[in-house]
Amino acid sequence: SPAVAPPKVLASHRERCAEAWPRPQPNPRQFPARPRAAIDPAPSLAPPFAPPSWPGPAPTALSRRAVPLAHVEVPGRRDRLPLVMLHGLFGSHGNFQTVAKTLVGRGSGKVLTVDARNHGSSPHSPLMTYEAMSLDVQQLLTRLGITKCILLGHSMGGKTAMTLALQRPDLVERLISVDISPVTTVLVSEFSAYISAMKSVRIPDGLSRSAARQLADDQLSPVIQLPQLRHFLLTNLVEVEGRYVWRVNLEAISHHLTDLMNFPVFHKPYLGPVLFLGGSKSPYMSSKDYPEIHRLFPKADIQYIEGAGHIVHQDKFEEFITAVSKFLLPP
Repeated sequence: SPAVAPPKVLASHRERCAEAWPRPQPNPRQFPARPRAAIDPAPSLAPPFAPPSWPGPAPTALSRRAVPLAHVEVPGRRDRLPLVMLHGLFGSHGNFQTVAKTLVGRGSGKVLTVDARNHGSSPHSPLMTYEAMSLDVQQLLTRLGITKCILLGHSMGGKTAMTLALQRPDLVERLISVDISPVTTVLVSEFSAYISAMKSVRIPDGLSRSAARQLADDQLSPVIQLPQLRHFLLTNLVEVEGRYVWRVNLEAISHHLTDLMNFPVFHKPYLGPVLFLGGSKSPYMSSKDYPEIHRLFPKADIQYIEGAGHIVHQDKFEEFITAVSKFLLPP
C-alpha cells in the first residue's frame, strides 16, 4: 500500500508525567532468598479487584492458573501483526497509551496495552512470578484469538515478555525489551521502602480526590523525596465506595520482590528477532549482561538511546518511537 505521512502525535504534559518511573539508585543490598512456602500467603482483596467470574467455556489447566487481564485496544492496520505492550512495576496500561496511539498513527498493527496481574484494573492474585504473568498474557491472546503477535515490555513487563517468548516462541514473531536484561537486577531501587510508605498512608473518608492525593503525597514525601516518583505511585490511589485504597496488590508484590528482581532459568533460546532498547543513563542494561542476552536471544540487537534514563519512552519520546517503528517494519 502507498506510504502515508504519519500524523505527528505529541503527549500532553499530564500524559507524559503519568508515564514517569523512578530512576533507580545503586544499592548493593539484595533481597534474601526465602523458602517458597513463605512466599504465597493469600492477601485480603478489596471487592472491586476480586477476579470476575470466568467468561466462556469451562476453565482449562491454563486458565485455572491465569487471571483475565484488563486491556485497552488501539485499532491499527489489519495487514500487520498486533503489538502487545506490557508495563513495569507499579505501572498500568496507561503508561503506554500515548506510545500506542503514536505507533498506530505511524502505520503499526493494532496495539494492546495490558494491565499486569495485581496492577491497574486486572484481578489480584497472591502469586506474582514471571511464569504466572506469562501465562496471563498467553490466556489473553487465546481469549482474543491472537495466534501470533509482537511483544514489547518495559522493565518488569520486559522480563514477562522475554519469559513468554522463551516459553512459547510460536506465539511471538518478534520482541522488544525496554531497558531490562534477562538477568538478576542488582541495582535495586528501594522498592521495599516504597511499599512500606504506601502501606502507611492513612486518608480519612469523605475527602475530595485532590485533597486525598495531597494528603497521601505529604505522607509519602519523608520516604520518597522525588516528586515525579510520588506522582507516579499516586496514580495507583483510587476511590472505592468513599474510601481511598491502592489498586496495586502491595502484599503480593512485597512477598515476590525476590522473584521480580530475578529472571527464570531457561536453556533453549528464542530464535526470533529481538531489540534490547536501553537508556544510556540507566543502570538496568550493561555490557556485562551481553553474554546472557546473546545466549537466550541469538538474534538480539542491542541499542541505547542517548540521554534517556530507565523510562526511555518518556525521557526521549520521539527517539523511542523512531527506534520501535523501524524495528516493527516487516522484512
